Amino acid sequence: MNDRTSILIAMRPTLYQEIFAGSADEQLRKLAELAFQSSEDNLTSSELARQIGGHDIVITSWGTPVFDAEVLAAADRLRLIAHSAGTIKRKLPPPVFADGRRVTHAAAAMATAVAETTLFFILLGLRKLHRVERVFREQGWQAARALKMDGELAQTRVGIVGAGHTGRAVIQRLRHLAGELWVYDPFLGEAEAAALGVKSVTLEQLLRECSVVTLQAPSTSETYRMIGAEQFGWLQDGALFINTARAHLLDEAALLAELRSGRIYAALDVFNDEPLPDDNPFSQLDNVFISPHVASRTQETRVRQGQLITDEVALFLREGKLRYEVTGDMLDIMA
Repeated sequence: MNDRTSILIAMRPTLYQEIFAGSADEQLRKLAELAFQSSEDNLTSSELARQIGGHDIVITSWGTPVFDAEVLAAADRLRLIAHSAGTIKRKLPPPVFADGRRVTHAAAAMATAVAETTLFFILLGLRKLHRVERVFREQGWQAARALKMDGELAQTRVGIVGAGHTGRAVIQRLRHLAGELWVYDPFLGEAEAAALGVKSVTLEQLLRECSVVTLQAPSTSETYRMIGAEQFGWLQDGALFINTARAHLLDEAALLAELRSGRIYAALDVFNDEPLPDDNPFSQLDNVFISPHVASRTQETRVRQGQLITDEVALFLREGKLRYEVTGDMLDIMA
């Protein structure tokens, strides 16, 4: 390990303090000399270019700008970009991966919270407890108890679209709770599916035959609006549709039309337009539960993000290895 290793922290200082609180910050300071941006404003690419020279490692996060040609030209010593959040696709274009530069990210650290939120949405949606609570408050005990009884997870076939970090975290939490787990992921082989304890099926099979469907797929050109009016039409009457991934994956107008028909239920954490306007049509519907893109937003997630990146930096400096490396050939299938 070189004592002269220099790390640029290319994120707002208050965000760094949130993610690298406590021991992660202490460990990083023992590993290298840290340099911070002075402003609470997000850097522009030109500002990053002016600061990146002379640094071996850059730690990035939400708000870090694109590593464009100007940035890369100025990055005379850069060996590692460690992204302390999830997707790197918009920030790190293909040229970043040339000339021996390495990349890692903290997507795996965020999967736990998203998976737990997904499990909560499934349980809430199966029992319609948000509706029960609302009727209880507005109409009283007897009216709430008179509502139709709903199903149990133990008797339910759950379909999971996508078997990446978050999809696998969802699978792990559902394996001993759900009746059956079906997965659609074109990159999931039969042997791997068997090892995960799931049945690999086509998207149409999953949508037609699972009474609960949850989206966990990445946002790529291939998954753009992969579920539209035709696909929503395949869902069973009374099906529960969950999205804790990206709004990019579906035709939101088609989903809204299906929900307005009253035929299906939904629990949604992500939307095309964020922040979602106060007068948005979803909030007017009784058969949908909405939350403001907070599935991964826990204190524990932030701590995991910082610790994962700190561990990656330590492993890189000690052995030249990375546990969560992103390579250029992975970009096409990544979120």
